[in-house]
Amino acid sequence: MSNVAEFLSADHPTAFSFEVLPPVRGKSIEQVFRSIDRLMPFNPAYINITTHRSEVVYREVAEGVFQRTFERRRPGTVAIAAALKGRYGVPAVPHLICSGFSKADIENEMIDLSYLGITNLLVLRGDRAKGENRFTPVEGGHEHAVELCRQVEAFNRGVLLDGEEHEPLHRFSFGVAGYPEKHEEAMNIDMDIEFLKAKIDAGAKYVVTQMFFDNKRYFEFVERCRAAGITVPIIPGLKPLTSLTQQALLPKTFHIDLPMELARELCRCRSNEDVKALGVEWGVQQARELKAARVPSIHFYSMNATASVEAIAKAVY
Repeated sequence: MSNVAEFLSADHPTAFSFEVLPPVRGKSIEQVFRSIDRLMPFNPAYINITTHRSEVVYREVAEGVFQRTFERRRPGTVAIAAALKGRYGVPAVPHLICSGFSKADIENEMIDLSYLGITNLLVLRGDRAKGENRFTPVEGGHEHAVELCRQVEAFNRGVLLDGEEHEPLHRFSFGVAGYPEKHEEAMNIDMDIEFLKAKIDAGAKYVVTQMFFDNKRYFEFVERCRAAGITVPIIPGLKPLTSLTQQALLPKTFHIDLPMELARELCRCRSNEDVKALGVEWGVQQARELKAARVPSIHFYSMNATASVEAIAKAVY
């Protein structure tokens, strides 16, 4: 299987996939490999690789004089994707984002990925810069993910930014993000689904959802999408709870609700170990129900939660 979108659209038992985070700049990739090694027994259909924008840093270069620079704490996804492809033979799905990247940066990344035969992407807008109240693209960048979808499709047709035509070595297939509890910046869920439909119309072949802890939200979201004419696979994204701080952090950061049953149990936890046990138990329940509904795949956000994802997969797959 090399085309993730085609695989997700085919008839098969519910697959397993997960996401990895590139190591901090200067750190070894071996830690990433160790995390992946723990999850390989569950035969992942693909592995997503996150990417992050450069952050603005002001450094004092003389007394009272500061220089504005851009620094990226983690390496880009091209090298990581190539390493995973060579080591595991599993399709790597690098994230391609608007945030912090110009159109030219993105085109260069696609050229590199195409050379390497890495043809699956997840296309995202990405996060706002720290301190921003609203998303602001870099100079020459995209403001919305749908614009990035169109750039990928133009590349697939052989059209570069300068108008030059070329024959790409490989063409990309890509998915996009969906939000069962709506994107934080959307005025309502129906408008959010309109924006999602625009990304599908611009070439996206599947949707991966933001994390959720109430399966009812996912099933209702799928129904709304189908009613809006979105027919592509919609992959549920799950993240196991692992720490007490997530009681406030997850709802605040990701603008999601925890169902009352889970919230009450979380309030009874007294340690991170208690939360991890609850996270696995809840994750198993969610995954079993989703698998029984024959979703194409369950995608796990495994950052800092590899052991929990492993425990859930052992119980479900």
